Amino acid sequence: MKHSIALAALLTAGLMAASPARAADITSPMAPELKQTERDGWTFAIAPYFWAAGMSGDAGLFGLPTVHLDMDFGDILKNLDFAAMAIGEARYDRYSLFTDILYTKISTGRATPRGIIAGSVDVSSETFAGLIGAGYSVLQNERGNLDVVGGLRVWHASTDISFSGGLLDGRGRSDGATWVDGLAGLRGKYSITDKVYLTGWGLVGGGGANVDWDVAGGIGYSFNDKISAVAGYRALGVDYSDDGFVLDIVQQGPIFGVVMHF
Repeated sequence: MKHSIALAALLTAGLMAASPARAADITSPMAPELKQTERDGWTFAIAPYFWAAGMSGDAGLFGLPTVHLDMDFGDILKNLDFAAMAIGEARYDRYSLFTDILYTKISTGRATPRGIIAGSVDVSSETFAGLIGAGYSVLQNERGNLDVVGGLRVWHASTDISFSGGLLDGRGRSDGATWVDGLAGLRGKYSITDKVYLTGWGLVGGGGANVDWDVAGGIGYSFNDKISAVAGYRALGVDYSDDGFVLDIVQQGPIFGVVMHF
């Protein structure tokens, strides 16, 4: 968590150095508004994003020995069927509600050498991670905010294996798990100028998983009051095991987002 601690320290120092101001409207952690303005009532933001993440760690199915994974984003992209990623936030004064949705589906197929047991094997894997949380700004002024946040992340991971040809023609098997983790941490932003800002978060927790953590940091640019963009780096890890299903992985890579404020 040293990256999230350093980011939090930077945001805190910037906020304490800036002159105090009235409560400001701070939107999505992916790309908050840079020019802070006070508004009445709720404000909202939605941020679809693209995460070019690689994956490393261990995975196990059906109670069999775990297999070590080490794939860069290029390897994943070759087999990627579909992906959807977005962050949303609603904020009122110092209070915020937010969500982060991540879904991917990957599939691959391979012919067997002799085709006796099976002519080919097809593997399909789906992963869903949905975070919903709330936060409170312990530091807030015209330059930015530092929020203490907490929430729940729902995970679902499943893998389907099917065989074609040979003795196992038409056979298949599935394994997967669904669990919930509680997370807590910090989230914030600091405006360097009216257009350029720093943003990021650090969360850690567990529950169904032994440990679940999420760290990100980036730099953003505001085109106008409605559209912002951010580029940075994100790392997310989870260590889950139950009844022969194992998912102990770290995903990390560059992240790019576009935020629409309304």
